[in-house]
Amino acid sequence: MKKVLIITAIAAAAAVSCAGPAAENAVFYKGKALKGFEVVMDASPVDGLDGMTVRNIGFVNTTGKDLLVDAMETSAITLEGGDIWSLQPSSTAERKDWVLPVPRGFYQKNYLGMNDSDYGGGIPMVSLWNGERNVSVGLAVPCLETVNFPVERKGNTARASILLELDSPVVLEPGDTLFALQQFVWEGKGDFFRPLRAFSEYMQETYGFEMPVSPEDAYEPVWCAWGYERNFTVDEVIGTLPKVVELGFKWVDIDDGYQICEGDWTTNDRIGPEGMKRMTDAVHAAGLKAKIWWAPMAADPESSLAKEHPEMLLVQKDGSHEDISWWDSWYLSPVNPYTWEYTEGLVDMFLAQWGFDGFKLDGQHLNLSAPDYNPASDLEYPGEAQERHPEFFQHLYDRAQSIKPGAVVQICPCGCAVNFFYLPYMNQAVASDPTSSAQIRQKRKVYAALAPGLAYYADHVELSDGGLDFASQIGVGGIIGTKFTWPKVNPDAKESGGSLLTPEKEELLRKWVPIYKEKMLSKGLYRGDLYTYGIDKPEAHVIENDGATFYSFYASSWSGDPIELRGLDPAKSYTVTEYTETEPRSYTIDGANPIITPTFEGNYLIEVR
Repeated sequence: MKKVLIITAIAAAAAVSCAGPAAENAVFYKGKALKGFEVVMDASPVDGLDGMTVRNIGFVNTTGKDLLVDAMETSAITLEGGDIWSLQPSSTAERKDWVLPVPRGFYQKNYLGMNDSDYGGGIPMVSLWNGERNVSVGLAVPCLETVNFPVERKGNTARASILLELDSPVVLEPGDTLFALQQFVWEGKGDFFRPLRAFSEYMQETYGFEMPVSPEDAYEPVWCAWGYERNFTVDEVIGTLPKVVELGFKWVDIDDGYQICEGDWTTNDRIGPEGMKRMTDAVHAAGLKAKIWWAPMAADPESSLAKEHPEMLLVQKDGSHEDISWWDSWYLSPVNPYTWEYTEGLVDMFLAQWGFDGFKLDGQHLNLSAPDYNPASDLEYPGEAQERHPEFFQHLYDRAQSIKPGAVVQICPCGCAVNFFYLPYMNQAVASDPTSSAQIRQKRKVYAALAPGLAYYADHVELSDGGLDFASQIGVGGIIGTKFTWPKVNPDAKESGGSLLTPEKEELLRKWVPIYKEKMLSKGLYRGDLYTYGIDKPEAHVIENDGATFYSFYASSWSGDPIELRGLDPAKSYTVTEYTETEPRSYTIDGANPIITPTFEGNYLIEVR
């Protein structure tokens, strides 16, 4: 029996050719064409989604012999010439940028399964673009499939495709047809924003996904107690509330450290149930709302939960439990009915008994798990755990809303490219432990493409460049946040001093929090179609809100070179206001020639009316 790797390269030099001449619809093995195969394909443009074509591809074995197939690669796209950029939203422990250049010699696998013990999942699409065009490819199926989206660049040409490596080889008998997963290609101009929006809209229209629309409360500024770290005290949190109120914050996030351990989520001796209730009562008495940090789906090996309820634990093929590295914990099965019942009970405790108003759900493990071999999970096949992974969040979210309608449910997958399929079950996204200001801005554009009505929390400003880049939070429509400590730090904090509210930091907060609350760009319409990320300089983000258009430009320095303000009416004149300056300067421009020539360091934020 011959073993083959099936590859169909239906592509032209610079773009996908969906109909394609017959010569392009060939089957290859290690670069050589295989005889005796017929490729069948149905390709249909999608009404209302310009540039998008959905394709169903099959391979007919006409060799007259049995063939053993272990992988399929389909929908290869190529892009040639110039500076090439990409969207590659997969997840590994490296926590790479989701948006990155593709230099010569580049390769990245982009596997959507588990790349590390607790890193996996993502968005089933990759995008390539340069200054002339965009080509994107993805899956158009109702649940996550563990495929690769390899991206490589050899010489002047970048290539991406969909590669499905089968868990076990498939015997393809003579005359049999092997069908690939339904997929799509998108062709046009610009960066990833338009194809990602098209993908999201297709999934909504075809499979009934409902992208979230966040409640008003989800847009309020956030103060998080994580500055005091795991050994925080009740008195530290309550003692900080007057300054939180004074500076204009509306949410208080109680973070990691109140629990006995992961899995046993009742309070430890340092906090106690009385201390927890004292904190939420004080938060509410101050006119604020409270979220509680929680790492669901995790249980420490020494926890009572893991010892007494093994029926909840995810079991791998070799009988071991799946590790969550950060907390040295084990996964609970995401689709196990015992896990669901236990989780819903915790939601009741947090919201109804302790008085919290929402959740900060945290951990890279939230994005995906390994297949589950636990008999108690009652699955038809182990991979069902990965496909049905979002059902965990559906149960949690629905339970929260039944107890407190409008409860804020934030999912923070800790640097992972978000698993698209659980987006309907959250109402606040987050920059999720960004490693740079650029990541804060990139992730905002991704979420704005996928779910325009989803609030985006820009995480603690202390995680931005220099720890004080409020312009990268606010200018892209992020919700402002901080983890300052006041009047002193917790002596046991590992980063003691890094979060202290110094006079200089307080002065900046007194400047930026009012700007955030006055402009509320987080509620505006994000116009991701006007500038091409990586190609147009400087980096640009545009938001329409309250009858004005807000432009945010970012560069290490800019020395007066012309910048075009795109999206304005050529028949009108406009007033440009530098609204973040202490004494805002205004000037006028003509919509028919909307060119400005600013000089700035770091950022330039303007309001145009």
